Amino acid sequence: MPFYHKLGKIPPKRHTQFRKEDGSLYYEQLFGTIGFDGMSSNLYHEHRPTQVKEIRKQYSVAPKIAKKNNIQSYRFRGFQVPQVEDYLESRKIVLTNSDCNIILSAPKSSTNDYFYKNTDADEVIFVHRGTGKLRTHMGNINFKYGDYLVIPRGMIYKLDFDTEDNRLFIVESYRPVYTPKRYRNWFGQLLEHAPFCERDIRQPEELETHNEKGDFVIKIKKQDEIIEMVYATHPFDVVGYDGFNYPYAFSIHDFEPITGRVHQPPPVHQTFETDAFVICSFVPRLYDYHPQAIPAPYNHSNIDSDEVLYYVDGDFMSRNDINAGHISLHPAGIPHGPHPGATERSIGKTETEELAVMVDTFKPLMVTEEAMKIADDTYYQSWLE
Repeated sequence: MPFYHKLGKIPPKRHTQFRKEDGSLYYEQLFGTIGFDGMSSNLYHEHRPTQVKEIRKQYSVAPKIAKKNNIQSYRFRGFQVPQVEDYLESRKIVLTNSDCNIILSAPKSSTNDYFYKNTDADEVIFVHRGTGKLRTHMGNINFKYGDYLVIPRGMIYKLDFDTEDNRLFIVESYRPVYTPKRYRNWFGQLLEHAPFCERDIRQPEELETHNEKGDFVIKIKKQDEIIEMVYATHPFDVVGYDGFNYPYAFSIHDFEPITGRVHQPPPVHQTFETDAFVICSFVPRLYDYHPQAIPAPYNHSNIDSDEVLYYVDGDFMSRNDINAGHISLHPAGIPHGPHPGATERSIGKTETEELAVMVDTFKPLMVTEEAMKIADDTYYQSWLE
C-alpha cells in the first residue's frame, strides 16, 4: 500500500542525466515489481548496481516436511526454538505451502559480515522481542517490540540488534503484501473506517550512502537456496530515490480495534492481505456490549483456510494453557472454538489485554520437522471435557 515517498537527491525528471559534482553520471535503477505493472521506485547509485565479482557457495534452505497432508490441530511452543548467533541460520520454517513460509527466528547478533536479499518473497517480520535498526539500500528504520517490518522482495538489508534476546515471527510471502483493499479509496488513500492511517506507517528516514569498492557479500535467497554473491561496490550506495516500493514499519500497538455489540468476526482484525492469505492483529480492546453478549468466539469451521495464531502477550481468553510465543494451528475443515470453560469465563468481562498475530492461508499448510521439535502432540484433544 505504500504511498509516494522521496528520500535523498533525485533529478527533476526520470531517465534523464543526473550528474555528480565531478561531471560523471549517477546510475539509475528501476526497482519494480509485477513486470513494470506493480509498485516501483527509481534509485540513483554511486556505482553500477550490476558488478558481480564472484559467485561462491550455494546451499539449500528448503524446509523438511514432517506432515504433508495435515488434519491435526497443533500447539507449537515458539520460545523453545533455540537462539542462534547468525540471523539466517536462526530462521526456522515451521509451517509452509506454495504461497508462504511461516518462520520463527531467535538471532543473537546482527548481520555483520554480509547483506541479505530475498528475491522470491516479500517478508513481514513481527518483532516480539528486541530493538534495533533495519538497514536497507533504501534507508533505515528503527524497530522495537510490536513492530511489523514489511520488506519487499529484492530489498538488500541488514538487521542490527541492540541486544541478544531477540524473537521474531516472520511471514515470507511469495505473493505481494498489501494493506486490505476495503481500507482504501480508488486513489489508494486509507479511509476513515480503516483501523490505521498513513500517519501510523513509518517510512525510511535515514539514507545510508556508502561510496566504497571492495568485496561485499550478499546472501541471496532464490527458490529455497542461498547463493553467496560478491559485489565490487557497497550495496548501500544509493544517493536518492522516489516511488512507491520501499520498506516500511507499522506497530501492532497503532492498530485501532473495531468492536461491536456482539462478537466481531476475524476480518475486523485484518492488517495485511495477499491473494493467498491474510495477516490479522488481535489487540487490547473493549468486549462486546450487548447485555447478553458472549465475548468468547463462537465455534467455527475454517472450511477454506488454515488458521495460525501467534500469541504475543496478555491473557488469551479463549484458550487454556497458552503462553507468549505459542503458535496454534487449526487446519481447514475441522471446527474449533474456545476451550472448555472459556465461554463461561468470558461472560461479564468488559475488556481483553490479548495481543496476537493471525495468519489465515487459503492453501493447506504443511508441518515441518522444525515444528515437530516444539509441538504439543496432544493439543488436538484439549477440547475434550
